[in-house]
Order: sequence, then C-alpha cells, then structure tokens
Amino acid sequence: MDQFTINLLFVGASFALYIGIAIWARAGSTSEFYAAGRGVHPVTNGMATAADWMSAASFLSMAGLIAFVGYDNSTFLMGWTGGYVLLALLLAPYLRKFGKFTVSEFIGDRFYSPTARLVAVICLIVASVTYVIGQMTGVGVAFGRFLEVSNTTGLLIGAVVVFAYAVFGGMKGVTYTQVAQYVVLILAYTIPAIFISLQLTGNPIPGLGLFGNDVNTGEPLLQTLDALLRDLGFKEYTTHNGDTLNMVLFTLSLMIGTAGLPHVIMRFFTVPKVSDARWSAGWALVFIALLYLTAPAVGAMARLNITQQFWPNGAAGEPVSVETIENDPEYAWMATWQKTNMLGWEDKNGDGKISYYPSSNPENELTNFNNDILVLANPEIANLPGWVIGLVAAGGLAAALSTAAGLLLAISSAVSHDLLKGQLTPNMSEKSELMSARVAMGVSIAVATYLGLNPPGFAAQTVALAFGLAAASIFPVLMMGIFTKVNNKGAVAGMITGLVVTLVYIFLHKGWMFIPDTNSFTDADPLLLGIKSTSFGAVGAAINFAVAFTVSKMTQPIPRHIEELVESVRIPRGAGAAVDGH
Repeated sequence: MDQFTINLLFVGASFALYIGIAIWARAGSTSEFYAAGRGVHPVTNGMATAADWMSAASFLSMAGLIAFVGYDNSTFLMGWTGGYVLLALLLAPYLRKFGKFTVSEFIGDRFYSPTARLVAVICLIVASVTYVIGQMTGVGVAFGRFLEVSNTTGLLIGAVVVFAYAVFGGMKGVTYTQVAQYVVLILAYTIPAIFISLQLTGNPIPGLGLFGNDVNTGEPLLQTLDALLRDLGFKEYTTHNGDTLNMVLFTLSLMIGTAGLPHVIMRFFTVPKVSDARWSAGWALVFIALLYLTAPAVGAMARLNITQQFWPNGAAGEPVSVETIENDPEYAWMATWQKTNMLGWEDKNGDGKISYYPSSNPENELTNFNNDILVLANPEIANLPGWVIGLVAAGGLAAALSTAAGLLLAISSAVSHDLLKGQLTPNMSEKSELMSARVAMGVSIAVATYLGLNPPGFAAQTVALAFGLAAASIFPVLMMGIFTKVNNKGAVAGMITGLVVTLVYIFLHKGWMFIPDTNSFTDADPLLLGIKSTSFGAVGAAINFAVAFTVSKMTQPIPRHIEELVESVRIPRGAGAAVDGH
C-alpha cells in the first residue's frame, strides 16, 4: 500500500470519528452550545482543554521554531506552560464561580456596563481571529502535504471540514470531539519521537534521550549537534544568541496572553462546580505536559537528522548530491514536500551538490525550509514506517482543527450571545440565537481562511501575535475584575488603550490588517527600544493596567452591590447556576 493511501486511511478514519461525535453530541440548546450543558467531567474537560490549547502552533510549528533557533525559542515552552498555571490559579475558578457563559458577559456584569461588554467582544474577536489565522495556516500545511496538493488547496479543504463539525456541534460537540483529537494528536506526536529517540540515542523516552549520548559518536547528543552546526557556520543550538529584553517580554506576553485567551477560559464554564474547574486545570496541565516535555527533543533530534542528511559525512565531508536527492528513497520526502512549495533547493554553482548553510550565506543552496513542516516531515526524514507517517498526518490535523473549533466557538458566542442578544436584540429567541451563532462562525471561518492564505508569519509566530493582543486587552481587565475595585470607566479605557496601542504596533511591523508590504518597520529593526511586535503584548498589558487605574481613581468608585459581588466571587465556595445576563 502506498503512502498516499495510508495517509488517506488515517486522516479519513479520524475525520469520520470527529464528525460522528459532533452529530452524536449535537447542541440542542444555547446552554449546550456555549457550555456543554455544564455537565463535563473534570478529566474529560482537562483532556478537551489540552486539545483546545495544543494548537497547530504547538504541534506543527513550535518544534520547528525550536529546531531552527534552539535555546532562544524555548520561550514558547516557558510562556505557554507558565501562562496555563497562571490561568488555573488566578482566573479559572473565580470566573466559573461567577456563573456566566462567556468572558465578555463576565466583564459586562462585573463592570456594570454594556459598553465594557461591547469593548470586550471587540478585543475577543480581534485576538481570536488572529489566532485562527495561525490555525488555518497549519491546516493548509497539513492538508497540502498529505493530500499532495498545494498549500492553498489544503487550506480551503480544511476550512470546509472545520465548518462541518464546529458549526453543528457547538461546545457540547466540540468538547467530545476534542477528547478524541487529544488522543490522536498525543499518539501522533510521541510515537515518532520515541522511534527517533531510539534511533539516535537508544533511549525510548525522548525527553531523556535529549540529554543522552548520540549512538554514532558516543558523545552527548546536544554536544554533537552544537559541534556540527558550529562547523557549518550556524549559531550553536544550546547557547543564548538573542537579546534578553525581548526574551523576557515575549515569555511574559505568552504567559499573560494564555491567561486571557477566551476560548481556553470558556472550557472552565463547562464543568458542574468550582472545584471541578480547579481539577480540570490540573488534569489539563498533565495532558499538556506530555507534549511539551517531548517538544524540545523533537526539535533537537529533527535538526540533527536534517543537517546530517545534507552533510552525510559531517561538515568536513561533501554535501549531498542532487543525484542522491533524486534517486535515494531516504530523500524521497524532499520531492514530496517540494510540491507544497514549502521546501526548495537549487544547485546555484552547478557542482551537482546541495550545500546547506545559514540563509545569510550566499552559498546556501537550501533556498526554502518552512519551519511549519518540520514535525510532519520528521518521520519521513527519519525513514519511519508508513503507518507512523499516516498517524502524524492525522495528529497534525487534529491539533489545528481542535483549536480552530474552540476559537470559532468563542467568536460565535461573542457575536450572538454578547453582541446580538446582550446588546442589540435582547428579546431574541433561543432558536434565533443559535442560528446567529452558526452564521457568525461561518463568517469567521471565511475571514480566517482568506487571511490564512497570506499569514503574517509561521503558525507559531502568528499565534504569538494573538497572545500579545489577548495579553494587552483581556487579561488585565479579568485580573482587575476579580482582584481590584477598578470601575467601569477605568476598565473600558484600559481595554481600548491596550488593544489599540498593541494592534497599531503589530500592524506597523507586520502590515496593516496583515496585508503584505504595508509595514513601516520589521522585527529586525523595531520601532521602540528594540522591542519586537511579538513581544509587545506585555508592554500593552502594562499600559492597560496604568490607564485603567488612573482613570478609575479620577472617576466615581464602584457601586456597593458590585463591591459585594467582587468579594463573593473571591470566596472559594460553590458556584451558582449560569444565568442569562444581558
């Protein structure tokens, strides 16, 4: 059986499972659509949250970025994991105790202001749409490779699949679909990593193999990798080469952005009790750790494999020949990925060999290696069995689709529940609200697909921008809503300032509305104190806090009943049932 057929079998079987679950768990009410009827078990919710959380950025892109940058890109691991702890301890239990369906609803009620709720909806949509662009980019990469079509065609196919199961299932369908997707993606990530760790180090646990010895040289794996890269003119894998200010700000942006992401927070509204929200967070952290402890090993081992394929006899030997690339089955992966336009090489000097050097070196003949393809290509580069490659295909798609569905649900609930029912048409029937939610989801998919055709960066970089926007706009207002007595005017002013300043800074560097070639600066030459656009979320959050506190001090204090509400939310006792506030 050829590889294409194996891929189709794995991907087709997983899709049949997801769509079957979505039909079985079809939402029949707004409570089921937004919060899965509040009946999800903490372990189930933890698994679904992990799938919601581990997106195309985590599965596809993160290991690729770590592989090609090394230690400096460990910020993705530190920021995303640290942020989850922050979310679990400081936000999730209190928001569940408040007993609302959406983040915007909490903000509107806590700050006793329809304007605050409206601004929160806008912040949520901006951050979530940016995040969905990253997911759709990943969907395009995965579909493009495994259906052996162009990236654009893959993206369009993926959009249709997301629409099919997210629109009908709502939160109830998405929850149980995400449980299945977690199982698929974690198996797809760890099984190839175990194979490759055994090949390179003899250790079946990738995280331990990373610090073990290379079976060929007998020296530590990371030492072997550092020496090879140094000899070829690359920066050493394990050294800190970037600037520390951006590293700290970027980590902080990812942390507080994580704690402000509406689609993850919404998962904690689906459990019966406040204590279940805490348990859900704990289980999710366990499930997330299984992938995040493996990712550094995947990145390092893939970088070593790729470099050794291009320099089979080491840096002192000859680079791989064009003839070998075209005829050796071990290099067949290159021709397959070339079809997606995400891998390219050129024999510039006509010597019949392809020399792989840093991209700044004019002699570099590997002209294109997209970071997002690394995890998907990894089993092929390591020459693993066909079924492993098929499993990775299904896993990559599960990761991208699970998060895309969660994000689209957050967007649709913001539009239908918070904007239409909460603000514009309070007397809307439940049937009309469900229909408007589905229409909003369809429009969101169309916008994200269009922007996904020309994303502002690799999947993880695009997602990092979304985290920066969530960090600058949503996280501060949630923290102030739970732990301070900031009033409605302060909250609104803070959200608007944080969002606008961060969005403008990103657009100045990435292009207005992410349209190519409309940017005034680049991240190599940033506007302010060397701070890159991906790191600016932490600065935006600080501005948000400062503006909110200043405006709040200058205006009237919060009403007594809101003060009592804030105090009651912080008391760790049972939560009331959800109420439909507007």
